[in-house]
Amino acid sequence: MSTFRFQALKETFNRQPIEVELSEKRLSESFGENVFNEHAMLQYLTKEAYKAVMDATSNSGTKIDRRIADQVAAGMKDWALSKGVKHYTHWFQPLTGTTAEKHDSFFEPDPGSGRALEKFNGGLLTQQEPDASSFPNGGIRNTFEARGYSAWDPTSPAFVIGDTLCIPTIFVAYTGEALDNKVPLIRSVQVLQDAAVDVAKYFDKNINKITITLGVEQEYFLVDSALVKSRPDLLQTGRTLLGHAPAKGQQLDDHYFGSIPGRALEFMKEVELESIKLGIPVKTRHNEVAPNQFEFAPVFEEVNLANDHNSLFMDLIEKIARKHHFRALFHEKPFAGINGSGKHNNWSLSTNTGINLLAPGKTPKSNLQFLTYFINTIKAVGRYPDLLRASIATAGNDHRLGANEAPPAVMSIFIGSQLTAVFDELENVTDGKLSPEEKTELKLNVVGKIPEILLDNTDRNRTSPFAFTGNKFEFRAVGSDSNSAGPMTALNTIVAQQLQDFKIEVDALIEGGLKKDDAIFNVLRDYIKTSRHILFEGDGYSDDWVKEAVEKRGLNNNTSTPSALIAALTEENIALYKRNNVMSKVELEARHEIQLEEYLMRIQIESRVLGDLARNHVIPTAVKYQNLLIENVKGLKDIYGADFKTLAHEQLEMIQEISERISVINTEINKMTEERKQINPIEDIEEKATKYCSDVKPYFETIRYHCDKLEILIDDEMWPLTKYREMLFTK
Repeated sequence: MSTFRFQALKETFNRQPIEVELSEKRLSESFGENVFNEHAMLQYLTKEAYKAVMDATSNSGTKIDRRIADQVAAGMKDWALSKGVKHYTHWFQPLTGTTAEKHDSFFEPDPGSGRALEKFNGGLLTQQEPDASSFPNGGIRNTFEARGYSAWDPTSPAFVIGDTLCIPTIFVAYTGEALDNKVPLIRSVQVLQDAAVDVAKYFDKNINKITITLGVEQEYFLVDSALVKSRPDLLQTGRTLLGHAPAKGQQLDDHYFGSIPGRALEFMKEVELESIKLGIPVKTRHNEVAPNQFEFAPVFEEVNLANDHNSLFMDLIEKIARKHHFRALFHEKPFAGINGSGKHNNWSLSTNTGINLLAPGKTPKSNLQFLTYFINTIKAVGRYPDLLRASIATAGNDHRLGANEAPPAVMSIFIGSQLTAVFDELENVTDGKLSPEEKTELKLNVVGKIPEILLDNTDRNRTSPFAFTGNKFEFRAVGSDSNSAGPMTALNTIVAQQLQDFKIEVDALIEGGLKKDDAIFNVLRDYIKTSRHILFEGDGYSDDWVKEAVEKRGLNNNTSTPSALIAALTEENIALYKRNNVMSKVELEARHEIQLEEYLMRIQIESRVLGDLARNHVIPTAVKYQNLLIENVKGLKDIYGADFKTLAHEQLEMIQEISERISVINTEINKMTEERKQINPIEDIEEKATKYCSDVKPYFETIRYHCDKLEILIDDEMWPLTKYREMLFTK
């Protein structure tokens, strides 16, 4: 009997919900209470310091000098001490995909008096030096060159967790290159803001700032911690490498939006409460499609802050899950045969005058403005689909994007039937200068057809990786374990470039004698014609779509991370990032190497874990059970003599099947191991990652298939690994 598995099950079955004590305060009253936000700054900063911080966070991006930084640090320290804080840390997002922090105490001895004080100054606030040698850097730094800097990002407010003041920062190398996800995102925000404002002046001279907004829907699984401990694959890789599908999975659709299980609900309550205190505007919680899968969704925020909040939110989920005896799984596909998890990025643009630029309006003028940003975004995706695909490429996400799960690997855009009809009419407007009649018809009959609120006039196409949903674009292809900075940096950059090119074209037509509206319409009409290849309203899962996309539309179907990353690192794309000062060639090539290396290491780890599970858990158990069958057959022979073969027919077949499956498993593991040995000496990172994908990964399915067949053949009480039916239905 597998005592470890059954002890874990017993522990799980005896769990009771850990009730969360909620205060009498409304959530709105608790919002941001652990954040050094404007309200806290007004209380703890001088007027001069407060103004300097607010100016730094505005569009002007004014730098804070050292004298003012000392004032901010003093106020921040006093606020933190009032909340019982003992330590501070620069909180940053290295290229590991997670967050990082090194805690220092406010405590500092005073040699003169023999006593101690709490000290924190502007120098400690604005810059620190965490060791950069052990973080991924893609060759930017040698191992012996350890110096790197974290620097305060005043646009993202400091916050308190436990007894620690966390200060959001960027992370750069001694030589100046970005070693994190935040720096390129901030750069992309600036370039898109500038380009979007320049275009907005066509419509409203009062627009002087445009904010890029983001709402991140976070999907995840919850599994009891005892059950996770009984699964070495979950512990080491974040997903199950073995496991037969349960008889009942998600086919009844009875989990989606169902009543939230008691233990999960108490966990959600605590996550929600702590998030609200940290200024994370979490709004929605619900069951997702797969059993034991759930989702949180926040209100939209500025994109840099939203990304910081999502990273912090994932940390909170993991920590609070452990308090409730859960493990939160962010892997995109922790369980085979049921839906995986995504991180839907809802992206839009809003002006300082209160206008959502991706929301249709009442008048021809406001709708012309909407169409300008709407069509330019589509044009940008149509020009750079491989960049978007590469931005969400990971080993985990390949299980979704390349395996007919929402969404597919082919990049396309869904806009809905009504806007498609508008496109058709706009495209057929006559060339050149519009006549007064045509202009009136266009404004009143075509653009005027778009209602003020379009929230329910586009259906939801879950197979579309990039869909328009009424007043925003939803980038559905981002993986649940990813940092959103990567895909948002790519999207911001390509849209910024497209808006720059659009303005050049429109200005040229205006200089040539066309009226402003006529010039805008002419360029937009041409963009519609040249962007048709990226628009798709149908079933993205179908083989017909993949064939049409590749053969007729010229789109790439990069179903693996290596192929997606290699396809995106072109001279044109390098020039795009460099021209917009988002990333240099060195920074791009470093990230390319880091992503490929992470991919092959994850496949390598999974390969080793799978071999260990099969040889040290599955095969020994299969042999033990086979020996029981052999003893049973021997007993029948002793009792029935020559007639035993008829009576033991099923047992003999099972003995033979077990032997055959053990043989296949062992042979495949040997082949897989040999492939690793052949690949590991390869120095070229692209070739090495590609070979891990093509020559090592295919063994996974064969080994798994035969192990899973043994799972349903062998006595349940002997099977050592917790089964799907036991992990996926925790109440």
